Amino acid sequence: MTLLLSNTPGDIAKAAQLLQQGELVSFATETVYGLGGNACDDQAVAGIFEAKGRPRFNPLIVHFPDSQAAAQEVVFSQTALKLASAFWPGPLTLVLPRRADSRISLLCSAGLDSLAVRVPAPETARTLLRKAGCPVAAPSANRAGKISPTRAAHVMDELSGRIAAVLDDGACKVGVESTVVSLTGERPALLRPGGLAREEIEKLLGSPLDSPCTENPVSSPGMLKSHYAPQAALRLNATSIKPEEAFLAFGDEHEAKGKAHFNLSPAGDLREAAANLFAALRELDRPGISTIAVAPIPDRGLGQAINDRLQRAAAPRDS
Repeated sequence: MTLLLSNTPGDIAKAAQLLQQGELVSFATETVYGLGGNACDDQAVAGIFEAKGRPRFNPLIVHFPDSQAAAQEVVFSQTALKLASAFWPGPLTLVLPRRADSRISLLCSAGLDSLAVRVPAPETARTLLRKAGCPVAAPSANRAGKISPTRAAHVMDELSGRIAAVLDDGACKVGVESTVVSLTGERPALLRPGGLAREEIEKLLGSPLDSPCTENPVSSPGMLKSHYAPQAALRLNATSIKPEEAFLAFGDEHEAKGKAHFNLSPAGDLREAAANLFAALRELDRPGISTIAVAPIPDRGLGQAINDRLQRAAAPRDS
C-alpha cells in the first residue's frame, strides 16, 4: 500500500524516515514529481529502476538540499560554481565529475565517471532532503517512457502499490524537467533543454552552449529518443485537425475542436504551457483517441523544452 502524505512537518519526517530505511518516496520539485530513493543505497536505487521499468543505461539525477552537500560527491569547476550560485535552488541539473570517494551508488551514473546533480527549489523538497540526511536519486515518478507527473494524483495513478509513499506538495510550478548542462568536456554542453531557458544560461556564461556528441553513450536523464510517451500517437505542428483526433492547442487563435481539446495557454504564455504540458497529455490520452494533433509551439525559451518533450513523445516506439 502506498501512503499519501501531506506537506506537514510530521509527514515530511515520515517520508524522510522511509528514505532512510531504503524505501521509495515520490516528492514534488518545481519541475515534476520525482521518485526518490537513497542514492547511496544500491538496493534503493535498483528499486527505482524496477518501479519505473527504466533502462539501466539511463542515468539518474541526484538531489541535494544545497550546493555544499553536492560538493561532497562531485567536483565543482569555477563554471559549475558560477552556475550553481546563479540558478540553485532551481530547475538546472549539472553533470559533473564524480569524486573518487563519492558515496553515490554506481547505478546512478550508469557506469560513467560523472554524476547529474541538482538542488530543487521547493522548501518542502529541501526540508525532506535535509531530514533524510542522504543524497536522493529521483527521476520523474512515472513508468519509464510515460508522461511525467506534475501532481500527486498522477503518481498515485501510475505507481500506487509499487512505492512506499507520495508526499503531496501541490502542483509543480514549472511542469517540465530540469535543464541539463554537462561540464565534463572542454566547454559547457546542453544535454537536455528544460525548465531553465538556454538563453539565461548563455547570458550568464557569456558564450553559447555546445550540443552533445550524438555518438556518446546516454550521459544524462531524458536523452532517449522515445520518451514521455502517451498511448496515443502525436502529430506535431498540426495546422488542421481531423474529426477523430484530439487537439493540443496553444494560443488564442485555436478554437475547441476534435474529439477532445486542451489549450496549453490561450494567452500564448510559454511558462504556462510548460506547466500544463504533461497534465494536458494525460487529459487527452484517453480511450477512443488514437492520435493527438499538436499545434505549433514557438521554439524559443521554454518552448525549446516543450518541443523537446513533444518530439520524444512522438518518436517511434521501441518494439
